[in-house]
Amino acid sequence: MTTPQPPRFRIDPRDPAALADWLRARGWLAPDEPIEDLALAGEGNMNLTLRVVTPARSFIVKQSRPYVEKYPHIPAPAERVSVEAAFYRTVAEVPALARAMPRLLGADDGDRVLLLEDLGEASDLMSVYRGVPVAPSERRALLSWLGTLHALRVTDPDPLLANRAMRELNHAHIFELPLGDVDLLDLDAMTPGLAAEAARLRHDRACVDIVRALGRRYLGGGDSLLHGDFYPGSWLRTPAGIRVIDPEFCFVGPPEFDVGVMLGHAILGGESPDEAFAAVTDGYEAPAGFDGALAGGFAGVEVIRRLIGVAQLPISAGIHQKREWLAVARQLVLEAAGVA
Repeated sequence: MTTPQPPRFRIDPRDPAALADWLRARGWLAPDEPIEDLALAGEGNMNLTLRVVTPARSFIVKQSRPYVEKYPHIPAPAERVSVEAAFYRTVAEVPALARAMPRLLGADDGDRVLLLEDLGEASDLMSVYRGVPVAPSERRALLSWLGTLHALRVTDPDPLLANRAMRELNHAHIFELPLGDVDLLDLDAMTPGLAAEAARLRHDRACVDIVRALGRRYLGGGDSLLHGDFYPGSWLRTPAGIRVIDPEFCFVGPPEFDVGVMLGHAILGGESPDEAFAAVTDGYEAPAGFDGALAGGFAGVEVIRRLIGVAQLPISAGIHQKREWLAVARQLVLEAAGVA
């Protein structure tokens, strides 16, 4: 990965006047339009995301820094919001996709800033880990959106959609580090007994080898445009219905990855693998050649990395439940041996 370069203008949430000047210089804020309120919008990991409120309107400002916003010690490609903008521009041509996402109002590649439509009072679906299920109508809407995305054939894709740098970052945190030799977290401090379960998986050569092979499939590309991080934190419940956000991990690749991530989080939300697979296959219009075993393998990897990797979820489960999830994940990975 190349050394990430910082933006020329760094947004400071404590300095709305400086942001107002920057917005006015780009014609994104009227000369007589003051910022009345500036506050964090959501709890995203990757970027600084703020809601700007003026007397006339509100909108979202999003800036990517050369590191992960929640974990500043982890470098990250600073151009990721430019990739996100390329995704919004691509799906804008498909009403069924565009209407389920915020509108792109502006983009500044030099300062790594996006202006996005404010979707208003909204909440993500992270409550699924607290036992609040995704409603059947919401899941159908998400699966319909995902199937439409995967059916999209981008004949002349924006080169940014290759998103190689972000894929390499994601690849490390999904397929390499959780089963690597270095303990990145004090797992026992989170859940007593979890470190031993992680060690058992790390010494399971068959499982580790298939996870590595799945990682190569992830990096190898494919034929479908993917969201790249299709999980409850990227879904918003709004008065107008379900919306999808944060496509910064998008790339052209295997559709089984998006579906696998969704399946993995259904399992972590309390569904059995059979229930999750049945619900998804009932509502997702898979492209030709779609492989359920491959999707299951990616689901297993997602469960593993969310339980023993850096990208933790707000899950209050104890060791018995986590041990059961890891066993399910291992089995899903092993069942992908022939397709990874």
